[in-house]
Amino acid sequence: MRRDAASVPGPPGPAPYPFVLGGARAWSHDDGLPAGWLHTFDALALGPGAPPRKVHVFLPRDYAVTGPGYPVLYFHDGHTTFWPGGLGHKSWNVAGVLDELWRARAIPELLVVAVEPLDRVLEYTHADWGAARRFGGVEDYARYLAHELVPFVDACYRTRRGRDHRVVVGSSHGGLAAFYVANRCPDVFGAAGCLSSSFWVGLDAIHGGRCPGGPLASSALVRGLEATLRDRARRPRLWLDWGLVRDGRRHNDVTEAAAAARGAEMVALLRDRYGYGPDELHAYEDLLGEHDEVSWGRRLPAVLSALVGTPQEG
Repeated sequence: MRRDAASVPGPPGPAPYPFVLGGARAWSHDDGLPAGWLHTFDALALGPGAPPRKVHVFLPRDYAVTGPGYPVLYFHDGHTTFWPGGLGHKSWNVAGVLDELWRARAIPELLVVAVEPLDRVLEYTHADWGAARRFGGVEDYARYLAHELVPFVDACYRTRRGRDHRVVVGSSHGGLAAFYVANRCPDVFGAAGCLSSSFWVGLDAIHGGRCPGGPLASSALVRGLEATLRDRARRPRLWLDWGLVRDGRRHNDVTEAAAAARGAEMVALLRDRYGYGPDELHAYEDLLGEHDEVSWGRRLPAVLSALVGTPQEG
């Protein structure tokens, strides 16, 4: 494979600079991350009537424009993927995780597409989950990812095509969205990393409002995705996890506790009702896991090792 990053549109430079790729304006910026550099589309507008959104694309240092191409990870909550952000001003530190994994040759080199939400509580949920909170936009969001963003990325970057080379990853509401997107669009995404997922949405009133409770088996989430869950040939491979830290803070004692209870219930449901085996479903309880980006980033090496695989030789 030819290793010539200088021939890539928007190669790394001593200072950020603008360029155009696929008809869209972007910035190339090298933040000094050992594993690679980034293209940031500040207002990427795709599809008729779609509002512009910020999208970051992370490229390995030796990104090559020839060769078989790269698998692609699609991350929700793109504002915390590489840099501190969100309510806790924390980061997954994905670039640092990738640097360690690539140095160890634990996973192949890949691209990361970090998608910033426009309204995460709307875009990442499928059902009413609390008093005066927006909901129900995940169907449109799934359509945007699968039918607008993925084709754009495949057209502009050296990617491996096909579901087996695309993974969608998220946490909390983003973990719920990852589960939904991969099962709603299984011909586009072959795997999903669902960390501390909000499977309680529409069931448990942990943030106020009125929710009916009841089992996941009869929930709107499972009923809406059941055709895919039963389809052994098309359903995505899954990573589901949750943390066990309970320290008196609401995020851990309430939100993560609900994620843990419903996560364990989802694992049992997938295994017992739908026959998921160990090659399809990876489940993990993190004894030190909190409901934050630091915990999710610490678990990310295991997630990627399970869902992406090892480098091909040659």
